[in-house]
Amino acid sequence: MKFEQEITRGRIRHRRAVEIVAKIAMIGSTTLVIGSLLAIIGTIVWKSLPALKLSMITQAPKGGYYLGKEGGILNAIVGSLYLGLGATALALVFSLPIVLYLNLYTKKKSRFAGLTRFAFDVLWGIPSIVYGAFGFVLMMAVGLRASLLAGIITVALLELPIMSRAIDEVMVLVPRELKEASFALGATRLETAFKVVVRQCMPGILTAILIAFGRGIGDAASVLFTAGFTDRIPTSLFQPAATLPLAIFFQLGTPFPEVQQRAYASAAVLTLLILLISVGSRLLIRKLTKHVIK
Repeated sequence: MKFEQEITRGRIRHRRAVEIVAKIAMIGSTTLVIGSLLAIIGTIVWKSLPALKLSMITQAPKGGYYLGKEGGILNAIVGSLYLGLGATALALVFSLPIVLYLNLYTKKKSRFAGLTRFAFDVLWGIPSIVYGAFGFVLMMAVGLRASLLAGIITVALLELPIMSRAIDEVMVLVPRELKEASFALGATRLETAFKVVVRQCMPGILTAILIAFGRGIGDAASVLFTAGFTDRIPTSLFQPAATLPLAIFFQLGTPFPEVQQRAYASAAVLTLLILLISVGSRLLIRKLTKHVIK
């Protein structure tokens, strides 16, 4: 009897020890992530303070800007928004129909659906510089110069697997009974897709769009040879466009301390831009969750 009690007590002590170790690991991981985020933001803000001025976001670069003279990064801000919004919209046009087809028009264990998801997983892991090289080859094949259009197409290809897999993971969680109820009421697959499934998944779809947009607006490698760079704000899809990541890259590459400070200021603007979009999307998601069946 005493032997059994000792075994029970030993098991309890072992479980408590495992629980304590796991709790310490969780707290440590959380602290490390939050600390890293604060360190990155703090470093960017601290180094950008000397160069953060209103003229940075209200003026385009003037002559000698990259030599330390006057001007701002308005061209890069507008170019990044054009590029990110255009690429995200283009990626959504293709991603949503693909994912709806995989979840409503194919069987649960369809080999085609499995191969499609595997292809998206592989495409997700491909470095962005490869997309940039592919976009450059595509440009040469069709005779397209470095332009906003070429950058949008390349970044859309980069965002396509990210958005598709993120939306797919959300749609897989839609209750089967909800779809069957829609079919039982006489709705077609297309009506069920857009009036039931999309409405149920709207918070997740917005999250997927945000993830893809953040990846697109913050990527430099894929647009280095496709979107080009210019000090002007593009007024046509066939004109080159500057982006904030490339503006940061070019400014950090100069030997002038004033210009390097502007690079950190550009990084702070990019971080703030993504933060505002994230907060706005969260507020919108809260309003849309009232339509979700939990």
